[in-house]
Amino acid sequence: MITLPETFNVATYFVDRNVLEGRGQRIAIECGDQQVSYQQLLQRTNEVGNALRELDVRPEERVLLLLEDTPEFLYCFFGTIKIGAVAVPTNTLLHARDYEYLLNDTRAGVAFVSAALLPQLQAIPRTRLEYLRKLVVIGQPDAGSLSFSQLLANSSPELVAAPTSKDDAAFWLYSSGSTGFPKGCVHLHHDMVVCSELYAKGILRMDERDRCYSVARLFFAYGLGNAGYFPLAFGATSILSPDRPTPEDIYANIERYRPTLFFSVPTNYAALLAHRRADGSEFDLSSVRHAISAGEPLPAPLFERFQQRFGVEILDGLGSTETLQMVLSNSPGAVRPGSSGKVIPGYEAKIVDDDGRPMAQGEIGNLLVKGDSVCAAYWNQHEKSKDTIEGHWFHTGDKYYQDADGYFWYAGRSDDLFKVNGRWLSPTEVESALIAHPAVREAAVVARGDGNRLLKPAAYVVLNPDFRPADRLAADLRDWVARRLVGYKCPRWIEFVAELPKTATGKLQRFKLRAQTSQEDRVPIDDMDE
Repeated sequence: MITLPETFNVATYFVDRNVLEGRGQRIAIECGDQQVSYQQLLQRTNEVGNALRELDVRPEERVLLLLEDTPEFLYCFFGTIKIGAVAVPTNTLLHARDYEYLLNDTRAGVAFVSAALLPQLQAIPRTRLEYLRKLVVIGQPDAGSLSFSQLLANSSPELVAAPTSKDDAAFWLYSSGSTGFPKGCVHLHHDMVVCSELYAKGILRMDERDRCYSVARLFFAYGLGNAGYFPLAFGATSILSPDRPTPEDIYANIERYRPTLFFSVPTNYAALLAHRRADGSEFDLSSVRHAISAGEPLPAPLFERFQQRFGVEILDGLGSTETLQMVLSNSPGAVRPGSSGKVIPGYEAKIVDDDGRPMAQGEIGNLLVKGDSVCAAYWNQHEKSKDTIEGHWFHTGDKYYQDADGYFWYAGRSDDLFKVNGRWLSPTEVESALIAHPAVREAAVVARGDGNRLLKPAAYVVLNPDFRPADRLAADLRDWVARRLVGYKCPRWIEFVAELPKTATGKLQRFKLRAQTSQEDRVPIDDMDE
């Protein structure tokens, strides 16, 4: 257990401490040609905190952040927390109606917004925003907004942190629900310290020599650790980019900034593997000591292709907005490809049936985790909080099994699994078999009713650039899976698609595929023997 004093403000831990311990001149952030030292980070954080006080932001009041991945994100995030208010980073890829909901749900009186994202907020009639008083724009403000740079120019660089408790709310993160509006996960001042110590230090062995580059954005719980508080916990450097992360730009950033830790998601690893230089030369990833994956399970074939091509192993793990960061992870030199790894020391995990009874080894059940970084509750959703957080245990909503060596294997979300011929089928197992084929970049498997309305597996496949959709290829893929898995797991239908439906953070949205397949029942191409 991580021991912290009862009176504790987490902004001082990640920002002030580096200066107090003599790292003021070290580079905290690189973004384009801009370099920000730890001393400058402290000064800007303090200026933001003082500016918020001038705007009458009170302790515990929410401040909404709609910001690109630039240094200003971290200034605003920690400046808000330092005065005892609550920072609420929000997804930068939403629509005006979503921001209207978030602004009213948080009751934020002040919002920081990047100029490029301002039109989404301008589209909301101010009469429908019950609480918003001031909009602060990083970049060129409109007539009704305040200039971030002017606010800071008039603010003091000295600020004494509010005497918050380690168990006070520090920030909220909204989970990306598959249906309805997202849920606000309330995180406390101690949560980021727990994740830094147990995962960044305990598994990744981070220190001040590290340079962290994350494809996952800062508004995402995964990205907030990767390129936000993880490097700051150890006096390391965060590499930020507000640009859309295309494979070409990601490779260019790796070669330019030479990160030692590279964080991404399975979808992006697939895109990177599909991308090559026009002249045939290889990209230089020699600076990367570890690549990390989360967001959804990393198929073993992607791990193997990446390691073979670049000599870098990917450490896959499991975390969520509710847990803030990883609770399961593979460890350097002890990777079990296709698994989520083992429980991280300091956390606990168990697999149970629907009645809470422990499952036997190798049996699929519901994954519950326990740890001190789990959110305190969902804002304004009392019943959902009680359903999901049971005492010290968090119901992840994931189906897993554990092998004899203690590795956890993902079987799907609770509503992903389905029975074929009376036997459970895990879509991820079939998807991994498909992705092992050289033609397949991505795959998703869902249940579809046949002519008798019996469930059979249907596969949606995204091809690698050198392959084209064809009936012959579909037959080859079905034969490929049939040679690797038992017959009932082989897809009865294979449909080639340009892309799979994903959330803004790269998670597969199976419910959209299920909705598509349920529109009509179809007859399988053939009726394979078991």
